[in-house]
Amino acid sequence: MGIGLGAPRWLTGNRRARWMVAGAAGAVVLLVSATGYALTRTEPVPVGSNPVVRVDRGEVTLAVATTGVLQPAQTRSLGFRAAGRVTEIRVRAGDEVSSGQVLALIDASAAQERVDSAREALGKAEADLVKAGKAANGGDQSGGECATGATGGTGGTGGGLAGTTAIGTATTMSNATATTMSNATATTTASPSTGPSGQPGQSAQPDQSGRPGQSSKPGGDTGQNCAGRTGQSGGSGTDAVLRAQQKVTAAKLTLAEAEDTLAGTTITAPIRGRVLTVAGVVGSTVGSGSAFITLGDVAGMAVSASFPEADAGQLATGLAATVTLADRPGEEFAARVTQVDPVGTVTGQMVRYGVLVNFDQVPADVLVGQSANVRVRIKSVSGVLRVPSPAVRVGAEPATGTVLVRTRDGDEQRQVTIGQRGDQYLEVTFGLSEGDEIVASW
Repeated sequence: MGIGLGAPRWLTGNRRARWMVAGAAGAVVLLVSATGYALTRTEPVPVGSNPVVRVDRGEVTLAVATTGVLQPAQTRSLGFRAAGRVTEIRVRAGDEVSSGQVLALIDASAAQERVDSAREALGKAEADLVKAGKAANGGDQSGGECATGATGGTGGTGGGLAGTTAIGTATTMSNATATTMSNATATTTASPSTGPSGQPGQSAQPDQSGRPGQSSKPGGDTGQNCAGRTGQSGGSGTDAVLRAQQKVTAAKLTLAEAEDTLAGTTITAPIRGRVLTVAGVVGSTVGSGSAFITLGDVAGMAVSASFPEADAGQLATGLAATVTLADRPGEEFAARVTQVDPVGTVTGQMVRYGVLVNFDQVPADVLVGQSANVRVRIKSVSGVLRVPSPAVRVGAEPATGTVLVRTRDGDEQRQVTIGQRGDQYLEVTFGLSEGDEIVASW
């Protein structure tokens, strides 16, 4: 029996097994080929697979944003205008108060004593002024009597027409002038009298002093002395009244200062607001003028924020803004820029500028010091063609750009002209029409 060389018996004798082996080998070859193809092939991105947006009309706004905190638009630091011991505090931090409400008091006994003393001094000064006025009026009356007496004393002049003329003249003159004028008139106006024989009469006979027409010495002395007494009495009376009036004025000033100090022992709210701080407790001693209570005007609440210098340079008072609060998500409150600090502060390596933003209408139940997001609109245009900012590739020229427009034949690039730039949209002034579809981002 010979021995043959060839395939194994199980393989040559079983056709079915041979087909199974061949199938398995083919499957392995196909699997390896598919794996290699999958790892090495580059499948192209189908045209038009990116999302598109339609060109529309709307608002394009350029805005800057930051965070800040709420604070009263104005605060008042209130203190006592006198030193003393605190006897009563009627409020605490967080309380709402109305204008004119009493907030705190100190011991006012010493201040009240000064007021009482000043009032008493004023009453005495006013009484002294009345007495000085009466005394001055009495001196004027005695002076008038002296003047009448002096006029009567001129009756001692020479006889005849001369004496009559002297008396008439002296009646209309002052005491000091009467004597001189009567002498002069008697001398110059005396005329000869006609005697019984028809001869001119002789002039008036000289008096005992040997001087014709001169008034008697007692009468003259009385006029001169009375005039001197009258002048002295009037001057001293006027001085007394002036001194009394000065004392009244000084007493009134002292009383006003004392009453002001007494009023300063009480702190009252000058405005409606909320108590922010209270610096002391009952029984503590405070000084005059030191801040004791801080009051905030919560009706005029504002947001205090700061912007980097790149943004602050575009800010100005009057710009519109919106404010969102951390405890009220989704709500926006209208506001307006009311102050931009002219001097910045350095924070690290950045310069920031403080900005105050006031609410158009203060939201109810806001908290002092709570955080807020502020967005200030720098520039804004409305009713213009606009596209989302990511849809435009800005060119070398700031006013030009490129968009990818979706058409029936596929996507095509198109040059456009850019107008107002916003933080979300760009205005397109040329190259697109309302309703055009463009790739949103590419």
